[in-house]
Amino acid sequence: MRTLILLSALLIVSCKQESKTTGANQVDQSSYALTDKIEAQIQHYIALDIFSGVVMVAEKGAPVYHKAFGLADRSTKTPNNLNTLFDIGSMNKTFTSIVVKQLENEGKLNFDDKLIDHIPGFNDPQVSKITIRQLLNHTSGFGDYHTGEYFDLPKSEKTLDAIVERAKNYRLLFEPGSGDEYSNLGYVILGAVIEKVSEKSYFDNVHERIVKPLKLEDTYLQNFDGLDDRIAKGYLYTPLGELEVNDTRQDLPNPDGGFLSTTLDIFKFYHSYYNDTLLLSEDIKEKDPLFQELKTIPEGQATGAAGGFEGFNSVMLYVPSDDLSIIVFANMDEPVAEKIGFDILSLYKDKTVDKPQLPAVQNVRIAFESHGAEYVKANFEELTVNFHPTDPKDFILNMLGYAYLYGANNSDKAIQIFKLNTEMFPDVANCWDSYGEALKEKGDLEAAIRAYEKALEIRPDLESAKEALKTLR
Repeated sequence: MRTLILLSALLIVSCKQESKTTGANQVDQSSYALTDKIEAQIQHYIALDIFSGVVMVAEKGAPVYHKAFGLADRSTKTPNNLNTLFDIGSMNKTFTSIVVKQLENEGKLNFDDKLIDHIPGFNDPQVSKITIRQLLNHTSGFGDYHTGEYFDLPKSEKTLDAIVERAKNYRLLFEPGSGDEYSNLGYVILGAVIEKVSEKSYFDNVHERIVKPLKLEDTYLQNFDGLDDRIAKGYLYTPLGELEVNDTRQDLPNPDGGFLSTTLDIFKFYHSYYNDTLLLSEDIKEKDPLFQELKTIPEGQATGAAGGFEGFNSVMLYVPSDDLSIIVFANMDEPVAEKIGFDILSLYKDKTVDKPQLPAVQNVRIAFESHGAEYVKANFEELTVNFHPTDPKDFILNMLGYAYLYGANNSDKAIQIFKLNTEMFPDVANCWDSYGEALKEKGDLEAAIRAYEKALEIRPDLESAKEALKTLR
């Protein structure tokens, strides 16, 4: 990730300067070789133009490596620096969970309380079964609220209260406690519960309980006025390879994401969270399954947190046995921060790391354009190494297919890609649904009907396929 002898020398100086301002120990000679390796790997990512941001490594509670890379704003050529503010995404959820656990310890709520005892008015009768604990651990049945309709709403309709009010009309994805589904909405609702039981705003709770006691002077919860010159803009490549800017971030911060912070502040936050009792008392930690699991993590292995959305990506990795923290903020599309974070962790373990690849969608598009669909099919796993590990890989071809269909107005290429997706993931209803959509756009209505029928054969409740067949028959 970026030319080596010169940057390595600069890095050593920056580490020494950091020790004067933050109390970090000066790096010893053995650290020089490691920082050279980190620099070399980061340079590979920069060469692909898939990383810009800030990287920090801390040992025993003190930073030993802290450096910024690339531009915060490409239009003005403003570089990232150690004080650049990044949207931390879902790292907000750790803040939210801490406040909930503090309130439980104060007797203001119980983890087994029913949600409706605090926030009534939900239309789906199954919501009556949801507990606070299920909201915390993503087993409530709520899904996401970041739909196309949501993004088109004015900011006044994206507040915590407005999101919760709309959620009262949503149907759950499954019976509470019977499954798990990562839920941004669940954490927004937890924010509403915090406000109800504390009789204070969610943001006041976070400020008074976390930001103020930890002296997080560069963490901003909601008022971003006057900060434009410090905030990184997010950048991402479309499936067709065009660079786009996301300078609106998530519009408004909420309990599920959107705070602004620096790598140093997030390091302070998570190091306190894991290692002292300023945020959570020893009594709370003794009862908390997460902290009990920490005791069982094998030597050298990491826990952590991450956040990300279009153009932003953040990760924090913590190795309890070594008191080692790795924090990467990127104003480029995910999962680059996670990739760099785990590369650094591997280098600390003296392991070799693979040379980075372009994001999976880019790799697949280039391979398809150069060699055709059969080549992509034969080399799919190699081409898609750089993809978010928790996302289904049928998403890759689906994204590319829609980019061809509506971004490039090329239904022929879209059909090829969607057809390939049905061959590689024949049991995924959405693959057939998307294939049907492309065939319909092309005017091959009989083939479109067959594709939609196949989608419903796999998943009879797929509304988009049912609606499409109504218009085709």
